[in-house]
Amino acid sequence: MSSSPRPLAKSDFAALSEFRYQMRRYEHFSETAVQAAGITPLQYLLLLHIKGYQGREWATVGELAERLQARQHGVVALITRCEAAGLVARRASLEDRRRVEVHLLPPGEAILVQLAEIHRAELRALQGVFTVPTLS
Repeated sequence: MSSSPRPLAKSDFAALSEFRYQMRRYEHFSETAVQAAGITPLQYLLLLHIKGYQGREWATVGELAERLQARQHGVVALITRCEAAGLVARRASLEDRRRVEVHLLPPGEAILVQLAEIHRAELRALQGVFTVPTLS
């Protein structure tokens, strides 16, 4: 026999609201910082996900699409724009010529490092303020 979950209390809505507010505040901070560096928020996320991909210094289009929660054709267009800006390069895999690897180029890495430092400082400032809510 399953029991029904209890209805959400006012405090649950307040906790969810505060969480979404803090999330949006951080996103707004990030968007402003990234645009000041001369790239778009999606370009920053692409660079971050390439550099942050576990175990190697590149990622495939499919892996980046998953990390960005976007369709592959949209990610291909984003990669093309980043290539044109000199931030990334596509390379055929040496192991499987059908696979395309997306690598950071030095200008992309330089922008990413600068922005990651700014984001790390903001996250440190938010410690204790930005937490996942506990719902009763």
